[in-house]
Amino acid sequence: MREPDPNLLSINTATVRAQWQLPEIIAGCARRGIRMISPWRDQVAATGLKESVQRIKDAGLALSGYCRGGMFPAIDGKTRRAALDDNKRTVDEALALGAPCLVLVVGGLPKDERGRVASKDLIGARAMVRDGIGELLEYARPSGMPLAIEPLHPMYAADRACVNTMSHANDLCDELGGGLGIAVDVYHVWWDPQLEREIERAGGHSGRLMAYHLCDWLVPTKDLLLDRGMMGDGVVDLPRIRGWMEAAGYRGPHEVEIFSANDWWKRDPDEVLATCVERHRSVC
Repeated sequence: MREPDPNLLSINTATVRAQWQLPEIIAGCARRGIRMISPWRDQVAATGLKESVQRIKDAGLALSGYCRGGMFPAIDGKTRRAALDDNKRTVDEALALGAPCLVLVVGGLPKDERGRVASKDLIGARAMVRDGIGELLEYARPSGMPLAIEPLHPMYAADRACVNTMSHANDLCDELGGGLGIAVDVYHVWWDPQLEREIERAGGHSGRLMAYHLCDWLVPTKDLLLDRGMMGDGVVDLPRIRGWMEAAGYRGPHEVEIFSANDWWKRDPDEVLATCVERHRSVC
């Protein structure tokens, strides 16, 4: 299989968030010839939206996405409305930054004011996700900001995302219509026996394949949130999944997103970026 286009490499800013603030990440990517990033909302807030926009522009970078909206389920109507209002602000930020899509981590079971799970009604949580995305689409569509559902691994169903398969995400896209797509993160979907079929279903003229996130699954994984592997260090068949994405018509960015509290977040960030460039070329 041919090597991936190096111009498609993007760095999700979580990959070096422990070492650098957003201005340093922007500058570091520019030095390395990396032309795209996907910033996180808290990092943009810490820098300031206007300054973030200007720094990205001055560095000649583009965005591959914006992280993140979502977290729709809530224990009462007031909290759900507050979540929707906050998501609308996130859409506005994504527009200001020039993001091609807003990535949605949809939320899990409703939580109380202390962040504790307050309900076991998973079916109800998924209904709130569907309704919340539908309401947010009404706001995002007129401005032209696409929303990308990111299915998360089932281990996150309770606390982070109760959309856990490409099939479920495709079903929501079928139901809710235009302006809604999928962010395919290999960490979350590599295990799915229906993955090839569902990538194909999301491809073609539907335009649902809005983002493609790269890392690797380590064996053993020591922390299910903060021990993602660098590409090539784990068990995911990355070239095969890229082949499925390309066969389905995806030609967009390859976004490296690594949460690694005890390894890559402790390394020199320039080394991390250099490794991302090399592994994207050699193993993805």
